[in-house]
Amino acid sequence: MSGIVKPGRLYGVGVGPGDPDLITVKALKVVRGADVVAYLSARHGRSNARAIVAAELTRGQRELALIYPLTTETTDHADGYDGAIAQFYDEAAARVAAELNAGLNVAVLCEGDPFFYGSYMYLHDRLAQRYETEVIPGVCSVMAGAARLGKPLVRRDTELAILPGTLPEAELARRLAQGHAVAIMKLGRNFAKVRRAIEQAGASSRALYIERATMSAERALPLAEVDPAQVPYFSLVLVPGAEVVPVKCVAGAAGQLIVLGLGPGAPEWLSPEARAALADATDLVGYQPYLDRVSPQPGQIRHGSDNKVEAARARHAIELAQAGRRVCVVSSGDPGIFAMASAVLEQVEAGPEAWRALDIRVLPGISAMQAASARVGAILGHDFCVLSLSDRLKPWPTIAERLDAAAKADFALALYNPISSERQWQLGEARSILARHRAPETPVILARDVGGAGERIVVTDLRSLDPTQVDMRTILLIGNSQTRRFAGAGGKPVVYTPRRYGV
Repeated sequence: MSGIVKPGRLYGVGVGPGDPDLITVKALKVVRGADVVAYLSARHGRSNARAIVAAELTRGQRELALIYPLTTETTDHADGYDGAIAQFYDEAAARVAAELNAGLNVAVLCEGDPFFYGSYMYLHDRLAQRYETEVIPGVCSVMAGAARLGKPLVRRDTELAILPGTLPEAELARRLAQGHAVAIMKLGRNFAKVRRAIEQAGASSRALYIERATMSAERALPLAEVDPAQVPYFSLVLVPGAEVVPVKCVAGAAGQLIVLGLGPGAPEWLSPEARAALADATDLVGYQPYLDRVSPQPGQIRHGSDNKVEAARARHAIELAQAGRRVCVVSSGDPGIFAMASAVLEQVEAGPEAWRALDIRVLPGISAMQAASARVGAILGHDFCVLSLSDRLKPWPTIAERLDAAAKADFALALYNPISSERQWQLGEARSILARHRAPETPVILARDVGGAGERIVVTDLRSLDPTQVDMRTILLIGNSQTRRFAGAGGKPVVYTPRRYGV
């Protein structure tokens, strides 16, 4: 048994972004004590990771260079670029395994951090299950870049997104427009596309470019001055999160009042325009559960209230804006559909003349009926009518008359506020009115909390519509005589109303 050699230990060593002074003490200790120091490099044989620790490779360590077979995605490999790279890592892992099997400790160098877009991770995937392994973290380029630029990336509850420049331009623009802090890596040939996406998202004023951060050839430039043909692989764009600075508002100063929609529930349905307005506001006014959906900002004041005090809420928001505040009145869905836009404008018209001079804007949102229709297909694909069944602000006879007229005219219907703890009978009466003009098998959608944690979609028909399955957070969509239903992928029901009618 004395001839059995105990396998060596594998180390994935993060050596930091470039400056040898930024390598950790532990990483230095591992490099100095390793039997073999391995590193990846292009065909020219130079390795940035090796260069960082070059002064430490004089202690008897043997070097193992792992040379990439290609540096672009052009290859004649039978399985393309992915196949060529996979084969390379298989072969590189086999070479490292041979050293480990000989009882030698191997330190694989990785610029930055081994598990942050690091090349080491591909060897780790192939070897960590077979050998004793330790990963030594390192300072990554994102944090090094922020430090060298002297710009904090995130504050308080700001989110940070790390995006590869290889993403499609439209997706980059969408993510950038959300207002979070963003770091974009893997620039190189993708830089021109990335810069266009930044411009489309309106983030140019916050975007910062740096290449080879902490290295001797470090260079930071304004985004507009970067030559796309000269952008190296070791470069990145940082877009710090928007800093909200509390303002001291002065009575008589110009204020602003924005009424906006959060959409029905999912945060990705909030428009970039609304997100920017929320980040810029000094005050948020709204029904408390809606305010709870908005990420807090430093210095921002929230004014939550009950859902039955729209007029008082609107007046409060107007008064804050009149005092020079930047105010957002928050609605769910779209603010112009049974929501706060009308309530605010009604109070402005009825109030003092000075209120009409305020800067008032309404920003649209995805409505509950749009989200619900999209979940099942396109039930509102032709002419449709939108009604609220609440008789709190209009008499039931008016609701019944409109329901009857819409059903007789064969509109598809979206019914808001179908039921509440104080209104239990109206939905049953509405079903009876619709049944005078609609077939029992007419498709009906019950959609609750669409996009939220409690989302529930029920596809039924007019005959089987059960009011006990409905609450105030449910919207009903009812088809017309042409609405169709079929089983889609996995048997999921698909409901749509054709665009052609009677032809």
